Amino acid sequence: MQYSNLEKNKLFLPQNFKVPDSIENEHFRIRMATINDAVKDYDAVMSSFNHLNKEFPHWRWPKKSLTIEQNLIDLGWHQKEFQMRSSFLYTIVRLDESQILGSLYIDPSTKNSFDSEIHMWVRQSELQNELDSILFTKVKEWIDKEWPFKKVAYPGRDYSFEDWNLMT
Repeated sequence: MQYSNLEKNKLFLPQNFKVPDSIENEHFRIRMATINDAVKDYDAVMSSFNHLNKEFPHWRWPKKSLTIEQNLIDLGWHQKEFQMRSSFLYTIVRLDESQILGSLYIDPSTKNSFDSEIHMWVRQSELQNELDSILFTKVKEWIDKEWPFKKVAYPGRDYSFEDWNLMT
C-alpha cells in the first residue's frame, strides 16, 4: 500500500508523541543532525566510504563524487524531515562535539510487518573500538524504552539485506 508523505507521517508517530532530542552515554551523544554538522558529517562519511559501501550496498551512497555542498543539501533535507516528523536522522558525536562518529536513521518501514526500520553506522576508524556494537545495544534499548513503535526492524543486523529485500 502506498501512502503520501503526509498520510505516512500521520501513521508513523502518534500526534502527542514528543520526539526525543538526544541521548548520551559515556561513549557518545546521539542528537538531531542539522546543517551545522555538514563539515564534520562529510568527514565522517568520506573517511568511511569503503565501510559504508560494503555495509550498505543497497543505499548506493555515498558516491565518490559527493561534495560538501551535496552533503549540506542532504543534511538540510533530513533536518526538514525531522521537523515534519516523517523520518529522523540523528548524528552520533563525541561528548565534546569534536567529531561525528556516525549516524542513526529512524524511518517508517518499507515492509508491511514493521512500523519502523532503523539503520545506523559508525565511522570506519571506530569499528576496532567496538563502538558499533555499543551503539546498536544503546539504540535498541532507547527505541524500546522511549519510542512508541510496536515492531522495529534493524535491516542488516536482525535480517540480512538479502532477506530484507525479499520481504513485503
